[in-house]
Amino acid sequence: MFSKEESRQLRQIFWTSFGKSFPRKWILYDTKTKGMSFKFHFDTKTALVALDLEDDLENRINVWEKLEALKSILIEDYLPEAIYDETFFLENGKEISRIYVQLEQKVSIHNKNTWQEVMVFFNETMGRFEAFFEDYYDVIKS
Repeated sequence: MFSKEESRQLRQIFWTSFGKSFPRKWILYDTKTKGMSFKFHFDTKTALVALDLEDDLENRINVWEKLEALKSILIEDYLPEAIYDETFFLENGKEISRIYVQLEQKVSIHNKNTWQEVMVFFNETMGRFEAFFEDYYDVIKS
């Protein structure tokens, strides 16, 4: 087991290492689409890359319908493992809509032996997610 401070330090080391290993400016929150953001998630049980819609319900539905219309393209051409989850609840209970790809192997941010695999997964998956977003931005934002 790790103390909170040890866990915090490991997380900080991981994210710093990731940034140095894959120096790139990710889109993340700079989607220019209200309520839409890309996220990396890595904890003691899982690693995933997500596109989250967290806006008011009306705008969320509007953008979700566009993403649903592009689903076959996203899955066939960019991310065959993508999971669409129209109603996803965050740990704090907030309801969002999410498209995500989860790393299937057992990984943990507390296990440095899994870090390289997660970093490569993050880089490749987010790169394909961003390529899809950039290619279909005009459809998504309209």
